[in-house]
Amino acid sequence: MAPIRVIVVDDSALVRGLLAEIINREPGMACIGTASDALAAREMIRARDPDVITLDVEMPRMDGLAFLERLMRLRPMPVVMVSTLTERGAQATLRALELGAVDFVAKPRIGVADGLRGLADELTAKLRIAARASVRRAAHPAAIEPPAPLPLSESGSADRVVFIGASTGGTEATRAILMRLPADAPPILITQHMPPGFTRSYAERLDRQCRIRVSEARHGEPLRRGHALVAPGGRQLSVERSAAGLRARVVDGEPVNRHQPSVEVLFESAARIAGAAAIGIMLSGMGADGAAAMKAMRDAGAWNLAQDEASCVVFGMPREAIAAGAVHEVLPLEAIAGRLIERIAAAHPAPLASA
Repeated sequence: MAPIRVIVVDDSALVRGLLAEIINREPGMACIGTASDALAAREMIRARDPDVITLDVEMPRMDGLAFLERLMRLRPMPVVMVSTLTERGAQATLRALELGAVDFVAKPRIGVADGLRGLADELTAKLRIAARASVRRAAHPAAIEPPAPLPLSESGSADRVVFIGASTGGTEATRAILMRLPADAPPILITQHMPPGFTRSYAERLDRQCRIRVSEARHGEPLRRGHALVAPGGRQLSVERSAAGLRARVVDGEPVNRHQPSVEVLFESAARIAGAAAIGIMLSGMGADGAAAMKAMRDAGAWNLAQDEASCVVFGMPREAIAAGAVHEVLPLEAIAGRLIERIAAAHPAPLASA
């Protein structure tokens, strides 16, 4: 097979050299060029037609976000951002994902050379995923219609709890769903594969854009209607029962399926604690994290759905959940929120499973 052809775009000569070295050492991958700014990158992309590019945010003449926005409008292609581990860097990275970047890796705070070499496996894995990803122009939030309130008091569905699992491509898939939900939606727990330093910014960004409240989960926090909790990067999120009701459990547990947070951990607790009151949603992502636990959710009476292949950036996690027999319905992303609202509004009361 032909190697994956990568162009590196970064204003630092050191970073360009290190990333090119990492890429060229990886079997089946080649750095076909490096550029120090967006204008040089534009010409190089036209001339060499890469499979994927890495892109820094802060560059002279045109910053990375402005370049990415133009690129995704005029010539959509796979992009992996190389981001700084700062509040500003996290916000820029999230904006890049909104604009259509497939994924990101975080530059180390100190020891750039050693730190980037330490990220070699992560970088090359994400470049391989990005090269096969389905890339599309980002949808404008203004196109999303305001949802109607749910008649929860009539349907008795206030006890429902929604569990969402996602990885590559999932940040924007989750956002598309949450923005279509009314302010009185049932409690939602979200595990998105994301490193420490980014999940809080991600939750805060969603909170500004959605009608429901969104925050990074805290240990012992009660589940509330109209509130979504995002698993903190580097920690495991699950649901547990207390005397006062259901609450979030956030611990420093070991990685599961190589992930921390892991969808498997969240969905396993959904099967065990929420049972038939749970609704599971599997969104875009590589691998099989959460598939087995989602089948356990279905066996416990939960209703599950998955994002379809055509609307996924990466169809891995939904495919594995479907193959495991865990999914009741497979839907395009834009239809998931509406179907969720229909299901909740029409559902008969389902008592929460005992611990």
